[in-house]
Amino acid sequence: MDTKPVLGRRQFIKKIWVRLMGAATVAGIGTYSAIIEPNWLEVTRVKIRLSRLPSNFLGLKIVHFSDTHLGLYFSPDDLYDVVEEVNKLQPDVICFTGDLLDSRFGFDYLPESSTILSRLKAPLGKWAILGNHDYRADPQSISSAFKKAGFHLLKNQYQAIEKGKEKIYLLGLDDVLEGEVNMEPMLQNLEKDAFKILLVHEPDFVDEVADYSSSLIDLQLSGHSHGGQIAFPLIGPVITPPLGQKYPAGLYKVKNTAVYTNRGIGTTILPFRFWCRPEITFMTLTGG
Repeated sequence: MDTKPVLGRRQFIKKIWVRLMGAATVAGIGTYSAIIEPNWLEVTRVKIRLSRLPSNFLGLKIVHFSDTHLGLYFSPDDLYDVVEEVNKLQPDVICFTGDLLDSRFGFDYLPESSTILSRLKAPLGKWAILGNHDYRADPQSISSAFKKAGFHLLKNQYQAIEKGKEKIYLLGLDDVLEGEVNMEPMLQNLEKDAFKILLVHEPDFVDEVADYSSSLIDLQLSGHSHGGQIAFPLIGPVITPPLGQKYPAGLYKVKNTAVYTNRGIGTTILPFRFWCRPEITFMTLTGG
């Protein structure tokens, strides 16, 4: 008759210990992902070489942040801390690339958040666009909140920034997934050789931008992907949203267009981040 081997005392203790350590590791990762990393804000400093940058704008400092997702997991107090960090960097320009609210969950925070955002300071201007979650809330109210906070809200529109006798242009698109994108009129009204920075929520739209033969976009700034929220070394993000899959985080070059995807500040669906800290991007533009 076959009999099962009986575990010795040492083997039994070792087996229990391994299981306890495994459980502790899983619990530790869960705690870190839910409590520590979502609140561990990172300032990413990057220099971006752009060969067509006008000489008066060499060294231009831009703060780019995105996807605060005010609501269940991100409060006005959290936004206040972000604003304080941005102001410490003393940028020339501030760009926000969509999803101020986490759909309608953060709607009651809108008046207070507008007041907090008004504290941001940038001598050459503050600029914003809407994201897909803003459309799921109330795009008109969010647009008004940005304007009250002193932002230029761009919706298939552009504005010039001047230094001396030179100009660069900031273009902002409506949300690709929920809005109505119309880029052609902007490009038709601008000289082909004008230096252009495009704000568009979804980063993968750069594939379409790079194919425009009528006008070159020098730099695209985007958010949307959150860097996946959950990522692993050597593997990258586990899940990314539509139009946030090819260029989920960081700096890329797509044909003649540089694109930077910010990992965002808040979270959506689940309040977890792993190997994907919330990000403020502090970029310095240099010539080629």
